[in-house]
Parts: sequence; structure tokens; C-alpha cells
Amino acid sequence: MDGGDLFAAEAEALHRANAVLADPASDPASHRAALEELVQHYGQLMRQSRRLISRSDRTERELNLLNARLQQLSDELDYKARHDNLTGALNRGAVFEQAHQILQQSPMSLVVLDIDFFKRINDEFGHPAGDAVIRELVARLRTTLAGNGVIGRVGGEEFTILLSGVALEQAVILAGRIRQAIAGDRFQCLPARPVTSSFGVAWAAAGSDFEEAYARADQALYQAKRGGRNRVESEESVTG
Repeated sequence: MDGGDLFAAEAEALHRANAVLADPASDPASHRAALEELVQHYGQLMRQSRRLISRSDRTERELNLLNARLQQLSDELDYKARHDNLTGALNRGAVFEQAHQILQQSPMSLVVLDIDFFKRINDEFGHPAGDAVIRELVARLRTTLAGNGVIGRVGGEEFTILLSGVALEQAVILAGRIRQAIAGDRFQCLPARPVTSSFGVAWAAAGSDFEEAYARADQALYQAKRGGRNRVESEESVTG
């Protein structure tokens, strides 16, 4: 049915009423009949209009709810694509992307750390215990950083912290505080043995290559592990 047919009856009633008005010989009864017919069709139009408006409002609400849900799903997918499922920290790809964005505008320091003898934890206490240790370690990182840094999980037990605009000396001091926050108290999830971490720290100038700076931090981490673990080394201690 096309759009014109929707109001065919009303159009005919209006046409008949116009004909009555145009006929000078029409009597009052004809006028009354035409008016009654118009009133009847007007009432029908009002009821149909209310139904259409109600249906339109309901459809609009449903579309708004659907759009909100789609946006929520999109946000959830974006979050999962950029974050580590276990800890909520950025994943390797996202933290590297964030590092490149920071270096486009400012210098930064980066801290690379991993959990000492993590394989032994998994072997002795099981992988669920190892997962719990990783979650608690990230929680301690967040508490110590207090929002002043970007945390990324770049490997199984390896993490990177991006410190925009922070000098190397300050980053080394901060890494020392983090080391103490991890080693100072037994983990609630693993009170049977101490958990420690080793740290490598490097600095990158604005516009420089992040991968090169990351390699220097990783080399400093290797130096910390070779030096006995549970310690902080910087690129200066490696090259100095």
C-alpha cells in the first residue's frame, strides 16, 4: 500500500465536505452530516497519530538502548585489545604504542622489571599461585606509582613502566621504592616465601627510538639479575 492510500477515506470525507460547503443549495442537515463525518475521521486520525507517535518513541528508545549497548561492546573490545586479561595493565603492543606517543612530545624514563625466580614459584606452588603473585605485584606497582606512570605487562612475569618527563636519576629512585614495596612485605597470596624483582632503568630523549631505549633498559635488567637479583641497575651503571 502506497502513502496516498493511508488517508484515502479521510481525503474522500474532506472532498465531500468541501462539496457541501461549495453548494449554495445545501441544507443544514447536509452540513451537519458532513461535519459529523469529518469529526469521525479526525478522531481516527488522532488515534492513529498517537499510536504512531508512541511507536516512534518506543522505537527511538530501543534504538538508543541498542546504540548504547553497541558502544559499550565497542569499548569492551577496545579495552580487551589493549589490556592484559590477568592484571588490567596495558599489554605489550599497547604499552609500546603509548611509549611512541609519549616520545613524540617529551622525553621519558622507562623501567623494566621481572619477578625473580618466577618459574620456581610456578613449579612449587602451581600456576594459579603464580597468577596471584602477578596480580598482587601489579597492585603494588599501582599503589607505589599513585597514577604517575604507565604500567604494561610485556611478558609472562616481565613489566614495563613508562615515566613521561622523568629524569633518569628520579626514575632510579622510584624503581628503588618499587623494589622495596615488592620485597619489603610478604605477598598475601604467597606468605610462604618472599617475592622479589630485578629492575633495569633507561632514559629516552623526545623524538628518539623507543625500541633502542627499551634494549638499554633490558640490558640494565640483565645486569641486575647477574649482580644477584632484587636490585636496580640503570643504563649508566651498565655503560659506566
